[in-house]
Amino acid sequence: MTTPFFPALRARLAAQGKRAFLNLRQLDFPPLMQQPRQRLPPERLEKALAHSARTADQRVGPHGQLPGRPVKVVDGSTAQWPDTQRNQQRYPQPSSQKRGCGFPLIKFLVLFSLRSGAILRVALGHWKNHDRRLWHGWWDALDKGDILLGDRACGECITLACLPARGVDVVARLHGARQVDYRKARKRLGRQDALFQWHKGYQRSEILSAKEWKKAPGQIPVRILRFDAVIRRRKTRITRVTTLLDPVAYPAHQLAGLYARRWHLELALRHLKTSMGMELLRCQSPDMAEKELLAYLVAYNMIRCRMAQAAAQAGVEMDRLSFKGAVNAVRPFTPAIHKARSKARRRQICDELLRTIVRDLVPLRPHRQEPRAVKRRPKAYPLLNKPRHKLKEIPHRSRFRKAA
Repeated sequence: MTTPFFPALRARLAAQGKRAFLNLRQLDFPPLMQQPRQRLPPERLEKALAHSARTADQRVGPHGQLPGRPVKVVDGSTAQWPDTQRNQQRYPQPSSQKRGCGFPLIKFLVLFSLRSGAILRVALGHWKNHDRRLWHGWWDALDKGDILLGDRACGECITLACLPARGVDVVARLHGARQVDYRKARKRLGRQDALFQWHKGYQRSEILSAKEWKKAPGQIPVRILRFDAVIRRRKTRITRVTTLLDPVAYPAHQLAGLYARRWHLELALRHLKTSMGMELLRCQSPDMAEKELLAYLVAYNMIRCRMAQAAAQAGVEMDRLSFKGAVNAVRPFTPAIHKARSKARRRQICDELLRTIVRDLVPLRPHRQEPRAVKRRPKAYPLLNKPRHKLKEIPHRSRFRKAA
């Protein structure tokens, strides 16, 4: 049986004298005096993240799958946090910024579920880490039968060669360094749709060990198809590479539709950083900032769970529901749900919440253009291009005039 904390604290204070009251931070407090968020292990947040994503997939139903196979989307972004020495050591600022004038930048790579839009997994690193290096640790987390949908970073030979050996197929945008000549195709499947044979390079990839590189196949068959897409009211030609070689089971129009759905999931990162305020983290230490980021992702998944439940009950698609509207609906309903005195009353409030989420559907606006422009004018202050203790005050700084 452990000794009660407060008698032990009084004895420690008496031993150190009355001056101990002036600086309580120097005392060796037991873990009981730490804040709850400091005692919360990150593993529990990761389990909550995976569990909430599975719940969202179960509630939304089989929507967003290829024939009987779940599709998972990989994408990455960055976030800033306070400029402290420990944060700079673990996640340094970009080299283009002067020392003392920038913020530590953390890069996070997330694995979405195309069915519900929930986040299944996250990998953290600094801005120098390439996406392929971050998601290499996810290969064991992908289930047999999954389809990985990614951008150009996934459309390279190593990913297309190693993942099919684990029972995972890949659909990605073709890497920009590769040139496609359909006259050299091994077999034509249709217009702008053909099978090619890729060979493994001579230089070993940095993300694979020597043993893994030796086990990788020397040549692989891939399917390359092109289609036209309208992005920001402009017609753009997209080239996709995939390991789904059967044109009957996986026709070209289905693979083209996956790109459109992935484009909608690109907005999920904007929901995280703009609608939920994750663009600038607040915690002062790296460990706490990583927990804060995981807490944001769990909260995002909880919103997705409510949206999936509302979409399943109303019989509408998830894309028609507004994420910002769901956030605005959950905030006032949450205190009422906690204050409900009976399960029946709590159920009534939850049903009303779901009806509120579905009530204001997003209109169908294909090829809609949303210019990335800021309406609110910034303050007329110059940029901090030197550390604050070295920067001198500039006269007439509102007019951006430099001192003589």
